[in-house]
Amino acid sequence: MTTTESGTTVRVLNEINTTPPEPGHRLHLARLDRTEQLDLREVHEMAGRLARALVDSGLRRGDRIGILAPNCLEWVLLDLAALRVGAVTVGFDPAKFDADPALAVRYGLTLLFADGEGDRVKPLTDVRALAGDQDAVPPEPVRYRPEDFTSLKLTSGSTGEPKGMTASAGSIDAGIGAVQEIFRHGADDNLFVFLPLAVLQQRYWIYSALRFGHDVTLSTYEAAFPTLRRVKPTVVMGVPGFFATAKAYIEQQVTRAGPELPPSEALAQGARRVFGDRIRYLWTGSAPAAEDVLRFFTDAGLPIYEGYGLNETCVVAKNHPGAHRPGSVGKVLPHKEVLIDGDGVVSVRSRPPVCDRYEFAPPGASERVFPEPGLVRTGDLGELDDDGYLYIKGRADDVIVLENGRKVVVRPVEDHMRTSPAIAECVLFCPSQTYLVAVVSPASLPPDEAAIAEQLARTNAAFGTDEQIRKVVVAAEPFSAGNGLLSSQFKPLRSRIADRYHDEIHDDQGSVHVC
Repeated sequence: MTTTESGTTVRVLNEINTTPPEPGHRLHLARLDRTEQLDLREVHEMAGRLARALVDSGLRRGDRIGILAPNCLEWVLLDLAALRVGAVTVGFDPAKFDADPALAVRYGLTLLFADGEGDRVKPLTDVRALAGDQDAVPPEPVRYRPEDFTSLKLTSGSTGEPKGMTASAGSIDAGIGAVQEIFRHGADDNLFVFLPLAVLQQRYWIYSALRFGHDVTLSTYEAAFPTLRRVKPTVVMGVPGFFATAKAYIEQQVTRAGPELPPSEALAQGARRVFGDRIRYLWTGSAPAAEDVLRFFTDAGLPIYEGYGLNETCVVAKNHPGAHRPGSVGKVLPHKEVLIDGDGVVSVRSRPPVCDRYEFAPPGASERVFPEPGLVRTGDLGELDDDGYLYIKGRADDVIVLENGRKVVVRPVEDHMRTSPAIAECVLFCPSQTYLVAVVSPASLPPDEAAIAEQLARTNAAFGTDEQIRKVVVAAEPFSAGNGLLSSQFKPLRSRIADRYHDEIHDDQGSVHVC
């Protein structure tokens, strides 16, 4: 596969630093009960004044600044101010970290902003006051080269300390530019962001708004659905779990509509009630999306496009208008190259590279994932078709080898189980190398045991002898980031689920076992 080389200059980030946005485009800051609006030019000016305060406090180019907070204006201002002075932003998800001064030592932070205060912790409440100092003169903005770093990303990590990896300015620029080339976000657009800004890609959309001239709405997950109805965005980016929840909300609206409306009209009306009437497209990625969820939104008149990427690679492939192949995660982007080895494992070469090693990782971890400069071994199983569309089949680590030597790729079986409205998530295990056990996260409490049993029968009927599920363990509570069974991007954490339900997975009770 051929690729195009990224340019030797960094356009988007440097223009954000040096050129104020055109007035008239807004940052919408959502809460459960209301939405505050700020002109993006005002946000840019506030970030410049805050940059002055950070420099005066001793922050220098290359220093690390930690931000531990939910999505809020302060997060945006601190990140843009750090970008202005060349500091490296380290985002901490408050669902996973406490405001511990030890974070500053562990991650080499010069400053750490968080709720509250203490030794080496700056109160988040200071940010607006510092940004509002009208007498502050913004420092001269730095200029980035492709190899410079702007952010340290932390992996979800199922056990132990999260691994860290820096993200190069060139890779961020190339990703934002490729997405803009595909989707042409413009003056009439309002991009909806509710996943944590600690995830670097969520900050792409703030940068995009400043550079390309469109609105952006910043919300928390808790405020997402009320905000959708108020703000009526044109683009919503979310993980598959979010869209599965939205599907359930829309189905409730359809049920309330009753038989008076034709089914297709009731579905479209329900979708508008949840998402508003301005949606141009929906974006999903980070984890596999169920076919029934993708089909549901298409039928509802809301185009949804699946993509693929990792922390180590940023966005690799994306379906989009005019280049959409169901079942795939889209066409490989121009600045990426996908290589598939003899075992079907996907590796990705980025130009320019995102990073080339981990920090805070056990010995050998970097060498396994970064076998050579610019190349990332993803651990995913995949295929490329003749037109450059990428299909992800599962994880190499999630291939179960039975005692008869046959291999079971678990993802298709798990996806089939998730087609039941009673099942939010499904993770397969093989405790004795002879049969499969599914641990499912119920979609509601109490769980619908009958519906789960019916889905078990349907799934077993759809697959061969080796893929038969002998038993289902129904989790005591739905998987969530709060109980440690989902990552911050709502992916099931298999090792933690295995530990939590070890006894139930290994016992011999019935076909459906409720904890």
